[in-house]
Formats: sequence, C-alpha cells, structure tokens
Amino acid sequence: MDKLRALHYFVAAAEEGSFSGAARRHEVSIPAVAKLVSALEKSLGAGLFDRSSRGLTLTADGERYLESCQPLLDQLADADDAMGAGAGRPHGLLVVGGPAFSLQNCLAPALPRFHARFPEIELDLRIVNRVTDAEANAVDVFTLIGWHEAPDYVQRPIAQNRYVVLASPAYWAAHGMPKRPVELERHVCFSFRNPHGTLLDLWEFERNGATESARVRGWLASSHRNLLFDAALAGEGIVRTSDLLVQEQVRLGRLVPALADWNALHAPPISVLFRPKRRRVPRVRAFVEFAIEVFRRLEVEREGGVAAAAQRPGWYGTYFGRASSAARRRR
Repeated sequence: MDKLRALHYFVAAAEEGSFSGAARRHEVSIPAVAKLVSALEKSLGAGLFDRSSRGLTLTADGERYLESCQPLLDQLADADDAMGAGAGRPHGLLVVGGPAFSLQNCLAPALPRFHARFPEIELDLRIVNRVTDAEANAVDVFTLIGWHEAPDYVQRPIAQNRYVVLASPAYWAAHGMPKRPVELERHVCFSFRNPHGTLLDLWEFERNGATESARVRGWLASSHRNLLFDAALAGEGIVRTSDLLVQEQVRLGRLVPALADWNALHAPPISVLFRPKRRRVPRVRAFVEFAIEVFRRLEVEREGGVAAAAQRPGWYGTYFGRASSAARRRR
C-alpha cells in the first residue's frame, strides 16, 4: 500500500464527504480511492468512515486519525511549497471559495491576468458563503462578503461595498424613479436572502444626518443574487446590491441607479480569509495579494472613490425570517 497516497485520499474523502469528491480532486477513479482507503483502514484495524447512500461520515476513530495526520500532511505541503518558493515559482492546486455573484463579476474577469502571472498555479473555484459551509474544509483562500466571526482564520478586509438601488431603463420609464427611499414601498423590489437565512427586505438610508427606510416587497426573493440581477436586467423590478459587483452593467447603461443622493446603510465589507498555517505558502500568498489588487482597482474605478466602512446591523449573524421583523423587535 502507498501509505502517503492513502493518507491524501483519506483526507480528501473526509473533506469532500465522498469518494467521488476525493477522486475528482486527485483526478483518479473512484475505485482507486475506495481501494486505498479500505487498505488504510485494514492496516489500522479501525473503520475511518461510516458509509451510507448519503455519503461518508467520519467515525470517532476517523476524526481522531484525521486530527493526527492532517498536520503531518500540511507540513509536507509546506516543505514542497518552500522548495517552489526557492525556485521563485508558486505552483500547485489552489482552492478559492466565495459567493457566486462576486466570483463571477469581480474575480473571474481578472483570472486570465492571474494565470499569465502564475501559470503553474491551478485554480479550483467553489461557491462558498461562509467558512462553516460544507465546502469550506477544502478551501485554501476565501473572498467573502459580510462580517465574519472566524477566529481560526486570518481575516483581511480588502474592499468596502457600497449599496446601490438599480433597475433597467425600461422599468424606470414605466414606473418612475423614486425621489425618497420610502417611495420604494410602492415599487416591485427583489430582496436577497443572506447566508444566515434572513430576508433583507428593510432597506435603510441616510442623508444629512436624517435616516429613512423602506420595507420593500416584490414577487421574487432569492439567496442567489444572479437570479435577482437577471430579473432586474429584464425590466421586472428593482434590486439593491454592491456597486463593485455591477460596475460594468451600469457603465453599459443596462442598469440605472436611483437615490444617488442618499447613502444606503449596512453595506458589508469584502474580506479575504485563510488559515494562519497557510500564510507562508507561495500560491496562497500570491492569490491573496492578487485579490487585494483586484478589489482595490474596483474601488478606485467606482464613482465617488473608496467607501467608508459601514456599520454592522444589530441583527446580523442571527437568524430572522425578515430584516424588517428584526428591526421591529429592536424598538
């Protein structure tokens, strides 16, 4: 038995929750993974996984073994990376996690530039909203939106979102553009449901020290920003989103901002997160520096320049069905 390969397959299967996921990561067949993991279990005299139709679950022995062998594999990976660093060539597989909308609209357009700079790094992008998501164990670097409580990670804010209220020219022509935030209540507004499960149906604004809010309604809500965004592009209603994510659509005139003289409150920051032990890994360091570069460029290009840090709402991080309900409970 190739013990080192078996350990790699075991860790991958534990992180992916399946032999098929481990096989995809290592680009081998599922039977090859299953065979080596079974041989590892036989050599240890202990079952590492409970197998079911829903996938793999670590046994108590498996959890202890993973905790023991993971640091050894990390040290080996660090040694390999140190050799690569000495040769000046960051290389290897890098798993990057983030929300679909920001990966697609902010990072994806810049990735050819990253590949030209670091051709020996292989990127694997995964849709992840929080470090506690199921896919998060396999991620090396996160670019996440929001205020994240992640004490086990290095967390660096790299950009500040600024909320904008947008609709297509056709929608504004048909329904008129609001002059005050409260007027949004008579419009069709599409609400985003955040990763904590709260529907963000309370849009709050500030101007010259005065605050005003709108409890918005519409026929569509989703935890997938792309769906709301596409509906707005089709002229079906209004969305509130980060200006960093929609700069291109605004420049092309496909979406037009409203209430530009009001400051939309509670726009979350964008941060890069990674585990402290991966700080010195060249490919991790290369991507972190690149992500900072990408988002700083977006901030510079935005109208009005870099935004001030926004205050975290009191209900953030706790489940509420609706943000408007959370606000009423605070009063």
